[in-house]
Amino acid sequence: MSDPLTPLNSINTLDTLSPAKIKQILEAVLLAAQDPLPVTELRKLFDNELSATVLGKLLEELREEWTDSGIELVSVAGGWRFQTKAGMQPYLDRLTPQKAPRYSRAVLETLAIIAYRQPVTRGDIEEIRGVNVAGSVLKALTARGWIDTVGHRNVPGKPALFATTQTFLNDLNLRSLEELPPLEEMKSLIESNNPTEELPFEETATPAS
Repeated sequence: MSDPLTPLNSINTLDTLSPAKIKQILEAVLLAAQDPLPVTELRKLFDNELSATVLGKLLEELREEWTDSGIELVSVAGGWRFQTKAGMQPYLDRLTPQKAPRYSRAVLETLAIIAYRQPVTRGDIEEIRGVNVAGSVLKALTARGWIDTVGHRNVPGKPALFATTQTFLNDLNLRSLEELPPLEEMKSLIESNNPTEELPFEETATPAS
């Protein structure tokens, strides 16, 4: 199978491609892609001859063309991708039933603090929550790809600073942190966009020292 981002070269030139054909190419590539593709990558399909502005306009047109489908084209932090609409999930579950996600209070509160206060240290999280943060919670969120170490605070001990990742935004269908919902909506947003994920950790309510 050829690389979907291989430039057109002699196959076609931009001058010979109609807007409809360009949208067909974008549609095929995005349907085949495993991850969101940013405009910078999609421009490689056309030897970077197509401007980001024009490409963005065509992507918006393509989004409109899929409006009445069970699949939608969305723009997230990592770029553009096709995904099934939320209303289709009950029918998909009939083929492959999924267990409801279980997110402990510790996981949700830790993730929320990092998302809304980032960058923060483990000590910051413990101070806000009033209890110790289990190492398993931070490891799970890191393994899930939702948080990462982005530096170290310049204080004795050089504690790690945690922040959310592009994967976190992609999984929640967000383009930037500015689109984060009110804090009380975080739990439902996470669970509705990640129906197969489980982070079940029991919290030991040990007061933070």
